[in-house]
Amino acid sequence: MPTALKYVGNKGRQVSLDNIAPHYLYSVEQTRQLDRLAIHQFGIAGIELMRRAGSACFEIVQQQWHSSRHLTVFCGAGNNAGDGYVIARLALAKAWTVTVYSLIEPGKLKHDAKTAFEDFAAAGVDVLQFHPDIELTDTLVVDALLGTGLDRAVTGDFKTAVNLINRAQCPVVAVDIPSGLQGDSGSVMGCAVKADVTVTFIARKAGLFTADAAEYCGRIYYASLNIPHAVFDGVTPFARLIAPPALAARARTSHKGQHGHVLLIGGDCGYMGAIRLAAEAALRTGAGLVSVATRADHSHLINAGRFEIMSHGVEQAEELTPLLEKATVIVIGPGLGLSDWAKSLWQQARLSGRPMVVDADALNLLSQNPHQNNNWILTPHPGEAARLLATDTNTIQHNRFEAASRLFQRYAGVCVLKGAGSLIASEHGVAVNTTGNPGMASGGMGDVLAGMIGALLGQGLSLIDAAETAVYTHGLAADRAAQEGGERGLLAGDLLPHIRALLN
Repeated sequence: MPTALKYVGNKGRQVSLDNIAPHYLYSVEQTRQLDRLAIHQFGIAGIELMRRAGSACFEIVQQQWHSSRHLTVFCGAGNNAGDGYVIARLALAKAWTVTVYSLIEPGKLKHDAKTAFEDFAAAGVDVLQFHPDIELTDTLVVDALLGTGLDRAVTGDFKTAVNLINRAQCPVVAVDIPSGLQGDSGSVMGCAVKADVTVTFIARKAGLFTADAAEYCGRIYYASLNIPHAVFDGVTPFARLIAPPALAARARTSHKGQHGHVLLIGGDCGYMGAIRLAAEAALRTGAGLVSVATRADHSHLINAGRFEIMSHGVEQAEELTPLLEKATVIVIGPGLGLSDWAKSLWQQARLSGRPMVVDADALNLLSQNPHQNNNWILTPHPGEAARLLATDTNTIQHNRFEAASRLFQRYAGVCVLKGAGSLIASEHGVAVNTTGNPGMASGGMGDVLAGMIGALLGQGLSLIDAAETAVYTHGLAADRAAQEGGERGLLAGDLLPHIRALLN
């Protein structure tokens, strides 16, 4: 019986949620464990799960491409190929024209995958041997080449097939995961299929939601295959998706002193814009009061056109003391630089005992003298994360989940690893963000996020709630802004009116 699916989410990173554990993500090994539990403890035959998977996938195919009537299926080995044969058989039954290419001798398939092949073969349609000169035109492609068990780079005929699919101007559906994408990390193993739709089964794989995944998965649909909820009870999720935040309404009698005084420190000569963006973002996120400590040469310009910002010229660390005493929360780093001035302000701020958001060059200063603090939020991009962990950016991006966890283990508090599928690591595990778009790859976006997090901390949110609410809303504001004028040319300042609207 096909699994009912619901389609929700934002443009570009849309996620279909079934009724089982809608926000939880699982590793590849955990998904295998769930599969084994469904089979051995709950008596659901493996071939039945495979047939449900194929049925759920073909249901999505019919929904998304209802006018199509030609299907080309690429099958490899193992259960992923078995799912492909089920889809091909179902399409034949609906009078579709179906072409199946196999990269192995189908007779070598085993267990449930062999049964699925035999069911398809019984319909009297030949399976064709894959060759590199295949022409794909006017067809819908099903990628059933490689499943979630990939642990090495894609090579040989499989690499040729992946590249052939990517060159074709045809819509592509990936079965469970795009072939070549690593199921835990979301990194590409040499090459990977670029799908328009990915239909994933049993559990949502963590690797579908971060690193390279956004470029390869397209729209993600999830089908639990109607396995019992109890199957999930004994398996602790690997990670979770950030849920849309909901802030409580303010009391009608509230005043500015109840919503936090955020002090933002930074803006060395030539970098005034960063601290100004962070300060205005803090205001738009609802901070009661916002102060800036910056270079005296341009402090009078910080509040030009935004008079609500209280700007202070600070040249000596001692001048920061009265400002720190008044602050509820500190945001340090936007435009801070690495000068002696920056180092002195960093030392003074970190000794204050106030909750802190540590961003940009403050992270680079921290990397020079690593230490822990349970009362801060770190917001590194991959390059800054590499410095904090004394490694390189490629290592960070190759396994972002591991990197985020290592950041938390080394520095404590809450660590936000920014990028496509931003990760938030804390004592509660790792959470994954699904909002945002490529238009955010421009200067100032991180400054806006830092100001937002500081404002939410000032309004009484916990470290983890402030980080998750800000990251989700920041990305969604960028999505709203991109809907108005496109992703290219999106500016950090374009997010500000959307931030206010979304948080209300």
